[in-house]
Amino acid sequence: MNITLRQMTYFLALVETGSFGRAAARVHVTQPALSMQIRELESSLNARLVERLARGIRLTRAGREVAGRARRILAEVTELEAAARRQGLSRRINLGMIPTVAPYLLPRALPELRAADISRDLRLREAQTAVLLTALDQGQIDAAVVATPAPGAELIGVTLFSDRFLLAGLPDRLHALGAGREALRPIALDPDQLLLLDEGHCLADQALDVCGLDRRRARLDLGASSLATLCGLVGQGFGLTFLPEIAAPTEAAAVPAMALMRFADPEPARRISLIRRRSSEDDGWFDELAAVLSRAGTALVAETRATLAPPTGAAGG
Repeated sequence: MNITLRQMTYFLALVETGSFGRAAARVHVTQPALSMQIRELESSLNARLVERLARGIRLTRAGREVAGRARRILAEVTELEAAARRQGLSRRINLGMIPTVAPYLLPRALPELRAADISRDLRLREAQTAVLLTALDQGQIDAAVVATPAPGAELIGVTLFSDRFLLAGLPDRLHALGAGREALRPIALDPDQLLLLDEGHCLADQALDVCGLDRRRARLDLGASSLATLCGLVGQGFGLTFLPEIAAPTEAAAVPAMALMRFADPEPARRISLIRRRSSEDDGWFDELAAVLSRAGTALVAETRATLAPPTGAAGG
C-alpha cells in the first residue's frame, strides 16, 4: 500500500493537536476516517507511530521520525505548488507580516505593488513572529516581514529599514521625564509606568531588552494586543509606551492627546527584514517585493523624522 499526502497531513494534524478528535476537526473529517488513515499509514510503514492513551496520544520513536520527515515532504509539496503558481498568470505570493508592522507598512506599499504588477496575487497573513516562522518552515507562506534576524541556515533575509523607538505619553508626563535631563535613555524609565504588548509580541521583548528589564518587573497585565490599544491607554493617562517610527503618523493622528519624545543617541531601534526559505524558488519576486517594502518603510520613517527630528549626531537608517 502506498503512503499518501493525505495520510501525512492527517498524521501531522494528530501530532500537533495531540488527540484524534481535535485532529479530525482540524482536517474536517470524522474521527473514524482519520483513525483509519493513521492505521493505514502505520501498516504501510510496518511501524507503530502513536501510543493511544486515555487522554490523547504519545509519539513512538518511529512516530517522531516520521513526523519530521512528513513535515519536510509536505513543505516541499507546498513549495512545488507555490512555484507552479508563480509561473502561472496569478503569480501568487503568500506573505506573512507581524502585527506591529502590517497596519502601517501595507497601506503605503500596496499601491506600488499593484502598479508594478497588476497580475500579482498577494495573500497576507498577519501573525506573531513565532507563528510566521513556523508557517514559513512548513511552506504555508513564501516570505515574512519580521523584526528579528533570520534564524538558522535554512532562511535568508534582507534588511528593509531601521525603525527607531519613540516614547509615547501625555505631554506633562513626558515633560517631567525630560526636565533636568540632558538625555533620556530607556534604562532610566520607571517600569511601573511602562505599558507593553502581550507576551509573544517581539516589540514588547525588544522594548524590555533596551530597558534592561524582564517581563516580571513591568506592568504588562492589560492584555493589549495592538499598538492602537496601547496608544489609546496612553492617551487616557495610564502610562507610557514604546512606539515605532513607522506607527507614529497613524497613532498620533488617532490619539491627539498623546505626545512623542525621542531617546538620546544612540536611539533604540529594531531592524525590519524580509525573509524566505533558502530552498524556495526566486525568479526575482523576492528582490522586487523587498524593494517596494523598503521604499514604503523608509518613507514612513522619513515622515516621522521630519516632524520629530532625531538627536544631533544620530546615525541615519
